[in-house]
Amino acid sequence: MRELKLEPIAADMGLKIALTAAALPIDDIDEPLRSYFRLTDTENQVVGYSGVETSSDKDILLRSLVILPAFRSQGYGRVLTEMTIAQTPLASDIYLVTTSAAPFFAAIGFSAVGRDQVPHSILSTRQLSGLCPTSATIMKLCRPLT
Repeated sequence: MRELKLEPIAADMGLKIALTAAALPIDDIDEPLRSYFRLTDTENQVVGYSGVETSSDKDILLRSLVILPAFRSQGYGRVLTEMTIAQTPLASDIYLVTTSAAPFFAAIGFSAVGRDQVPHSILSTRQLSGLCPTSATIMKLCRPLT
């Protein structure tokens, strides 16, 4: 696997195009409390994008994770997910919502949770309150105790 670099970015056109091509929502991408990242290789080729939304002092929503088509099925999704999680405070609870990638995220350490187990700060994000269907799976990262 190539050497990779994760860098913070603004919600730029490259991110929006990649998310749109992957059928991921962009309606709220420019709203506050969101941080985005670009994953590049040593040749500055864009491999993928990710984002997090801080919904409270403790709760974070992992979102906007996409690997560009030329780099899919090569392990970059896991690397991007892990590098993005590393950008968050260790004490935070990290959630995500997905309609199709629950097995992928389960392999990284996320577990499906019911809406009754999700804090209001996460449920009230636009992702969970309207952009994603109610049938989507909500997952929480299970971090080992430190």
